[in-house]
Amino acid sequence: MLLRERQEQLIRLVNEYGVLSVEELSDKLNVSKATIRRDINELDQTGKLEKVFGGATALSKGINTIEYDMNFKSNSCIDEKDAIARYSATLIQSTDIIFIDSGSTTLKVLSYVPKGCPATFVTNGIEHARTLVDLGFNSILIGGRLKARTEAVVGTESIRQLDKFNFTKCFLGTNGISLTAGLTTPDSEEAAVKEKVLSKSYISYILADHTKFNMVDAISFGSIEKSVIITDICHDKRYLDKTIIKEVLRKED
Repeated sequence: MLLRERQEQLIRLVNEYGVLSVEELSDKLNVSKATIRRDINELDQTGKLEKVFGGATALSKGINTIEYDMNFKSNSCIDEKDAIARYSATLIQSTDIIFIDSGSTTLKVLSYVPKGCPATFVTNGIEHARTLVDLGFNSILIGGRLKARTEAVVGTESIRQLDKFNFTKCFLGTNGISLTAGLTTPDSEEAAVKEKVLSKSYISYILADHTKFNMVDAISFGSIEKSVIITDICHDKRYLDKTIIKEVLRKED
């Protein structure tokens, strides 16, 4: 493999995973660790990635301000979201009062909840409420302003109603997870709903596929340390020191 081709692949891999160790890059590119170290040093000096202890990390991706609709979200990372949802459903117990956030991954959770489960579900998602009713679950849809793009109910009325609840568990989506900015989303009103739910929940689960790590959106709504993150796989090991992360597709060593 030519030098230029190898370094281009190295950059692509680091950008995809966020951070990779020298050993991981050596395995993926099938070259020696010494070669990887030289490449990292050169690419760090030319400003194409950032050298860190034992590996390399992608350069800052900046702040994302684009908000995708439900149709787009539902058709991305389908298998990963399905695995996350399947595991998340096993955490629901019959005595729970649960908040289910609007979002594509949280919607998938409902299809895996056992029929006849007597738990109570509260949601701000229109499609989620419809699905809950169709499945025969005890369900509450909070009121407020309906956002057409994400089909979420938000606003001051939503916050007022949420203040009355004390949830045993909540399952929230997020657009970004960052070591510096925490949990983020593009919209301030949706962020306010998520922040209120976190403050009213005994256990908080954040459902996020691997593409959400090292991403930052405009509004922060919570810290990483106070929630359990359920993901398909977390390539950036730094997050493992911050909170509990369940990797549902991680192969056992």
